[in-house]
Amino acid sequence: MKLAIRQYMAPGNILSERLSNIEKMGFDGIELTPRDVTDWRNWVKEAKADFSRSTIKPTIVGINKSGCLLDQRKSERDLAVSGMKQSLEAAVELGGIGVICVPLIAIRMGKGQRISDLSPFMTTYQLERKLLVELLGDLGQHAKRVGSCLILEPLNRYESFWLNCVSEGVEICKEVGSDSVRTMADFFHMHIEEADIVESLINAEGYLAHVHLADSNRELPGQGFTNFRPGLEALKSIGYSGFMGIESKITGDPMVELPRSVKYLRECYD
Repeated sequence: MKLAIRQYMAPGNILSERLSNIEKMGFDGIELTPRDVTDWRNWVKEAKADFSRSTIKPTIVGINKSGCLLDQRKSERDLAVSGMKQSLEAAVELGGIGVICVPLIAIRMGKGQRISDLSPFMTTYQLERKLLVELLGDLGQHAKRVGSCLILEPLNRYESFWLNCVSEGVEICKEVGSDSVRTMADFFHMHIEEADIVESLINAEGYLAHVHLADSNRELPGQGFTNFRPGLEALKSIGYSGFMGIESKITGDPMVELPRSVKYLRECYD
C-alpha cells in the first residue's frame, strides 16, 4: 500500500519541511498542488532538489489551474489545455504519475454551466461531452508523447453537473481511446454516488490511475463511518498498485492525527 497526501495538508511551511514531516509519519508520496508558481521550470528544479534528499515520491503534479476545459470561450479552453500540458511535463520531470483533470465547474462554487443549451441540435450535456472527448484526445496525445498520464476525477452531484461516478470516467476513457487518459476513484465522492463501491472498483479494472481517500464526513480516514476495508480489498483484488492519496480536512493536531490515520488505513489494507 502506497499512501500519499495532498501538499496543502502536509505540515510545514516549505516543501522540504513537508517532505521531512510526512516521511516520519509513514507516507510514501505527496500530491504537488502549488498555488503560486510563476516560473514552473525553476519550481521543478527546486522541487527535484528537495526530493533528492527524501524517500517521499511525487505523485500528482498540478501547477497551473487557469482557464476551464468546458467553456464556450476558446480563450478559456486554451488556457486550461496549456496549463494541463505544462503540468504533464512537470510531472514527467519530477517522476510523478500524472495530472488530475476536473473538467466541470463546481456547483457549490456558485458557478453555472458555461456552455449554452443548443436544443434541438444538442443539449448542454451533449455539447460538453463531445467537447471533453475531443480535448482529451489532444491532451492524451501530449501525455503519451511526454510519458505521463491525464487522470479524470469524478465528483459527487453536489460539486459537479455530471461525471459523478467512476463508471462515467471509464466510459470517457474508452471513448477517448488513449492509454494515457485514465480515471480515478475517490472514496468520499463514491460514498455519495456509488450504489456498490466494491463493484464499481472491480468494474474499473485497468482504468484506475489514482485513488483518493477521505471519510464520510470529509475528515481523515478513520474519523467517520466509511468502512474502508471492502474497498481496499477490492483494489487489491484487481491488482491496483498505484498511490492512494489522503484528501480531507484535518481536525486537531496534524502531527498526531495524520499518523493515526496512516496506521488505521494500513490496518484496513493488511
